[in-house]
Amino acid sequence: MKKYALVGTGGRAGLYISAIGGAWRENAQLVAFCDSNQTRMDYANQLLKNEGATPVTTWKAAQFEEMIRETHPDIIIVTTLDRTHDDYIVRALHAGCDVITEKPMTIDEQRALRILDAIEQTGRQVRVAFNYRYAPHHSKVRELLMQGVIGEVHSVHFEWLLNTEHGADYFRRWHREKRNSGGLLVHKSTHHFDLMNFWLDSYPERVYAEGGLRFYGRENAEKRGETQFYPRTHGYAAAKESPFALHMADNPQLKALYLDAEHEDNYFRDQSVFSDGITIEDTLSVLVKYQNQVQLTYSLNAYLPWEGLNVVFNGSAGRLEMKIVENSYVNAGGQRDNEGSLEQCDITVLPMFSAPWKAEFTLGEGGHGGGDNAMLADLFGEPGNDPLQRAADHRAGAMSILTGIAGNLSMQQQRPVSFREFELVSRLKHHPRH
Repeated sequence: MKKYALVGTGGRAGLYISAIGGAWRENAQLVAFCDSNQTRMDYANQLLKNEGATPVTTWKAAQFEEMIRETHPDIIIVTTLDRTHDDYIVRALHAGCDVITEKPMTIDEQRALRILDAIEQTGRQVRVAFNYRYAPHHSKVRELLMQGVIGEVHSVHFEWLLNTEHGADYFRRWHREKRNSGGLLVHKSTHHFDLMNFWLDSYPERVYAEGGLRFYGRENAEKRGETQFYPRTHGYAAAKESPFALHMADNPQLKALYLDAEHEDNYFRDQSVFSDGITIEDTLSVLVKYQNQVQLTYSLNAYLPWEGLNVVFNGSAGRLEMKIVENSYVNAGGQRDNEGSLEQCDITVLPMFSAPWKAEFTLGEGGHGGGDNAMLADLFGEPGNDPLQRAADHRAGAMSILTGIAGNLSMQQQRPVSFREFELVSRLKHHPRH
């Protein structure tokens, strides 16, 4: 049985706590939590108790190495702020542990190079938790493309829509500062750029991006005639009727995880999406050229009436179309079976000279159409053969964020960015898959 310690007991931690404490307790054992906030660690232990598991020891962030020495985990699960992923990954590797990290693996090239150095120096492994790869519909697309149902893929259009519940949530919390998250091109789009690398079995060679903060933020609201502003929801009457306000006191999980923990670190989970201090974009367009000559047009907007995606593949023998409408959610930790659940999911193949047909696939139980549970089975279950090769290592993690990193550089310098400019690319050429 493998032993695990988890660092970062915020909203992302709930998936792993419920999995190890529940369905996979015969294969995996949690031995410790580590965080800067004791209240959140106490809540994490309550989640463990809810699964019928025994609470574990808790350690403050400054005690990270001491925790490893005392509890002897085999694997560290990293679910901290994005900008701190590299720090805990590197320290865990040097302490003799393998790592499972939430996406994105990290937020910029220098941090990614630190991780690469640590892997080379220690020989340890890093897995990146890309649950989207495991969703049955996304796996089906990879299968169909591998079968050549539309011939050679020439171009792709990928449109991702975040709505005014889930999309707005990135502008309430720590993600709103690019220094923390790398912006949505890194934090959120790493999912989509990884899917493209996974689907096309190729990597980008050139990126051009445009983007800006067009809807959220105080200045945009003022331009639309807004006059009622509040810094955060809790304690402010002006937030009472706002459709963009997050009322943590009315949600037991959000209250326990964040509102009751504020006295320790002054982290406010319910900041106004129309306040100052937002440094990420909410409107993004990216043009990508891949090594196999495929062209991608990609867009992300974070304030739309519905949530999901439209993606189309144009090939030498036809076209493949997928439309997904997701149920909206706000990440509150705890049970996450409704996260990314689907209202609609259709994959249509349109051959060049014959009738269109619908691809058949079966959605699974749990979040993201069964993708969460399938990923957890791969992480914590018995090893098996996967012809789709959905497990993502540090190489996949690095190449997925690099599209977003290149996009950020492109927006900053208003020019196309070649992957040849990144030392990380040449270094990764010598790194085989785990």
